[in-house]
Amino acid sequence: MNNGKMKGMTLALLMMMAAFAGCLGGDDATDDAGDDVSGMDASDAGYTYASDVDNHRSLMKDLCDMKAAASSDGGYDFATAKDIYMNGKNAEKSDGTFRTLHGFASAEGKKHPYDAYYDMTGSVDAHIMAAMDGTGDFAGTSDTVRYQGIAKLTVNLGMVAYTIHELNSAIAKADAGNIDNDTGAPHNWDEGWAFFHGPDEDYGCSPAKVMEKRAGDFATTNADGVANTFAATEAAMVAGLAALQAGDATGYNAAADTVVKNLVITYSQAVLKYTYKMDSNTTAEKYQAEGYAFWKAIEALVADHTDACYNNQTHVMAWIGAGNASNCDAFIWTQHNGQGDYMCYNTDLHIVYQVATNETQCDGFASMYPNSGMPGYYADYGAGEMNKILDLTDASQLGASYDVGPWLSGAWAHYGITSADIGTLQ
Repeated sequence: MNNGKMKGMTLALLMMMAAFAGCLGGDDATDDAGDDVSGMDASDAGYTYASDVDNHRSLMKDLCDMKAAASSDGGYDFATAKDIYMNGKNAEKSDGTFRTLHGFASAEGKKHPYDAYYDMTGSVDAHIMAAMDGTGDFAGTSDTVRYQGIAKLTVNLGMVAYTIHELNSAIAKADAGNIDNDTGAPHNWDEGWAFFHGPDEDYGCSPAKVMEKRAGDFATTNADGVANTFAATEAAMVAGLAALQAGDATGYNAAADTVVKNLVITYSQAVLKYTYKMDSNTTAEKYQAEGYAFWKAIEALVADHTDACYNNQTHVMAWIGAGNASNCDAFIWTQHNGQGDYMCYNTDLHIVYQVATNETQCDGFASMYPNSGMPGYYADYGAGEMNKILDLTDASQLGASYDVGPWLSGAWAHYGITSADIGTLQ
């Protein structure tokens, strides 16, 4: 797969990709009249739907059934899991056909960043199908690894991509003035919650449940024991729906940004956890597979912010976020306003390289030494290193514990994520 850069691919730019107001056909077309398949409650968790998205909500049960089939208890029945994924099981429409997870994942023109990042139409589906079939990134891997891929990629990469697509679709419709509850922006926003949370009874198979688990791992819950990420996401979704209905662009754009920020927090926590646990003597490959799947949920959102500059004195990278080669020349040994201790300061990015403790070290960025044999600037370096250690076909990566926090630090800065937001692995 091509991990090419997607410079500046932010949520705001994704919104502008919508040249027309409607969904792009296929399985998420909004002609859902009569598709109420279950008489579900009007709300899931603290979010009350403005339109009928019962059929979309039923896809969460497909995920639960797929996981059950593909698990060890299900006899690693990958064929049944694939059949549910491809042909559907629970989201029957009024015409007798089924809405399918495959239909969403493989569709063209989705308003999410994954296809652009991987330079591949239906990139979400390609990742999932590799786990289903034991090909590509899953070639020659064990049943345990394939199960983790199927279970984690569909729930996380799949549903996160669908959620982002629906939020962007809602924004595009609202920007075009279509705020009708049943056919306009609120309907797509409702679909976003259906994909993120789903029916309360199937919550355990949702990305929302992942927020709960990771918050428990990193002690990032509120006084009521609710994941900070979930509380923020739920509040943003509720506020965003109201903003869409009121035509408040500032409000619904801010809500969408908050959702994406908290998705990045959650999956950063997941990647931190499972790469750290890869030193296990018995379950390292399982943890690597989990780390891989969680990483794929956010790779397209964060990779552009993992650039680095190599320092040939300290041999430690300086993480510069979404930078360029000239930024690596901008480190100088200086004081703050001519006073206090000297520091290795970047005059372009206004960051301090704390590893350097003297001028010689600060001058050690390789871009200043064209004959050093080392390039100074590494685009998407953190993402590249992440993909190395999460290479499911490379057993040499197992048996080590990795601290990948620095690799993600530029992305956290971009999204306004603090160390307190990430928390500490318990």
